[in-house]
Amino acid sequence: MQDRDGRPLGVAAIGYAFMGKAHSHAWRNVASYFDVPPFEQRVLVGRDAGQVAAAAARYGWAESSTDWRQVVQRDDIDIVDICAPGYLHAEIAIAALAAGKHVLVEKPLANTVAEAEAMVEAAQAARARGVHSMVGFNYRRIPALTLARDLIAEGRLGTVRQVRAAYLQDWLTDAEQPMSWRLRAETAGSGALGDTASHAIDQIQYLLNDRVRSVSGRVHTFVTERPGPCGPETVTVDDAAWATLDLTSGTIASLEVSRVALGRKNGLSIEIYGDRGSLLFDLETMNELRFLDGTVPAREQGFRRILVTEPEHPYLSAWWPQGHVLGWEHSFVHEIADFLGAIGANRAPVPTFETGLQVQRVLHSIVTSSAQSQATILLPPALD
Repeated sequence: MQDRDGRPLGVAAIGYAFMGKAHSHAWRNVASYFDVPPFEQRVLVGRDAGQVAAAAARYGWAESSTDWRQVVQRDDIDIVDICAPGYLHAEIAIAALAAGKHVLVEKPLANTVAEAEAMVEAAQAARARGVHSMVGFNYRRIPALTLARDLIAEGRLGTVRQVRAAYLQDWLTDAEQPMSWRLRAETAGSGALGDTASHAIDQIQYLLNDRVRSVSGRVHTFVTERPGPCGPETVTVDDAAWATLDLTSGTIASLEVSRVALGRKNGLSIEIYGDRGSLLFDLETMNELRFLDGTVPAREQGFRRILVTEPEHPYLSAWWPQGHVLGWEHSFVHEIADFLGAIGANRAPVPTFETGLQVQRVLHSIVTSSAQSQATILLPPALD
């Protein structure tokens, strides 16, 4: 699909560090493997003129800029991909939507519930004008997890009773790891909670097609002070968090996240237990899904390994022969393909900003519960 004047869709990405690099890789490769509307990588935006220019040249962008406000007003920009830190999400997204640009925002949607609510209001107004928006929970596009959702929807697990989700990393184990924007509440919003629990919470709700209705949780900071540019600086976000989540279906989920779990590099593990079957997934072996069929005789039961690389598996027909595994970066290619496909079909891409707001409310409720001696916090009804 092309826009009204017949030209390809113009894309601007804001942010060129970790997420900007991952998204740039996806924009650069998506059209080689998926049938998507024509687009052009027009401009990469960042604060440092020299660094963003170098990144733009390396990642395939036609030009660079340090002024996102000017970029979102450009007539040749149709899509704005926001990979900047969380404290910038709301301002950029609302401005871009008001300017008639389709918007993709990295998770979590915002740093606060109030910011997320304002973004949803802007997204709903824009949607009425045919302008679309999506929050980037890329793990939905890992083929094994998409397959897991399909199996659950088909009833292969029966009634899901309980879920265990843990997202454990160790990059902050060393107390001498220096301060960064990710360790300051004013820029990051929260620590492991927003960074990794947002993924786990979205997966629980996505896989089960369900909603968290109440929360009891705790957050904790193990290393309260780290080296800053001018000396020791107080850490104002969490290192780890724990929660019990009650879902509307009656399923109960346990959640644990950490950035100080020594030995775990990027370990998102999900266990789903039903009365007819169970599923196990670990991001560190992301091409595998383990499935137990509880309907066969007990002597035949046991978790079997499904290598999710067959052409019949989600997204795999676009890639390699069976058995040739995919990597973490492919989830972003799938995300961009789905986003562009929705824009081309003029339908709302998922997950919506409303979904991002729901996750933000769960995150906020965990913090509130922790401050109230792990009291149970009820969530408001979902918007979508």
